[in-house]
Amino acid sequence: MNYTDLFSATILLVLVLDPFGNLPLVVAALDKVAPARHVKILLRESFIAFVLLLLFMVGGRTFMTWLGLSDVSLSITGGIILFLIALRMVFSHKEGIFGEIQGGEPFIVPLAVPMIAGPSALATVMLMASRDPDKLYTWAVALTLAMVVSTAVLLMAGKLKAVLGERVVNAFERLMGLLLTALAVEMLLNGIRTFVASLAK
Repeated sequence: MNYTDLFSATILLVLVLDPFGNLPLVVAALDKVAPARHVKILLRESFIAFVLLLLFMVGGRTFMTWLGLSDVSLSITGGIILFLIALRMVFSHKEGIFGEIQGGEPFIVPLAVPMIAGPSALATVMLMASRDPDKLYTWAVALTLAMVVSTAVLLMAGKLKAVLGERVVNAFERLMGLLLTALAVEMLLNGIRTFVASLAK
C-alpha cells in the first residue's frame, strides 16, 4: 500500500464528506429527537452511508451504466436536492429543513443520504475506483478512515449546540444555507455545462 496515496485520498474524502459543513444539518435533523438517541442514530446513519459509498466505489459505475445514468444526471439531480435543502435552511420552515420526519427520527434520508453520502461523495469514490482500480484496497481504507473522522465530528453536533447556544447555531445554519445554495447552483451549472458540451460535439 502506498501511504502517500492513502493520506491524500483520505484528506480528499474528508473534504468531500464535509463533516463541519454538515454540523448545522445534523443539529436541525435531530432537533426533535431525544438526546439519548442522537449517538445511536448518527452511528447508524454513518454506517449506512459508509456501506453505500463502499458499494458505489466497487460497483457504482457498472450500476449507473445498467440504469442508463450519467455523471451529468447525478450532478444535476444532486444540485436540485441541495438547492431545496438550502432554501429551507435560509428561510425557516415550520416543518424544519427536511420536512416532517415520519416516526420522529431520520432513517437513511436525510442524514445518510444525501447529507453524508451526497452526490459529490458518490461521484468522487466512483471516480477514484474507475481511474485507478488497482488501488481499490487503498481507496477502501481511505474511505474507512475518512468516515471515522467524519462520524467523530458529527457526534460533536449536540455539544456544539449546547456550547454556542441556539441563536448562534441558527445564524450559522442560515450562513451554511447561503453557502450550500451557491454549491448547489455550481453543481447544477457544471452538469448543464457538461451536457451542453456533449451536445456540441
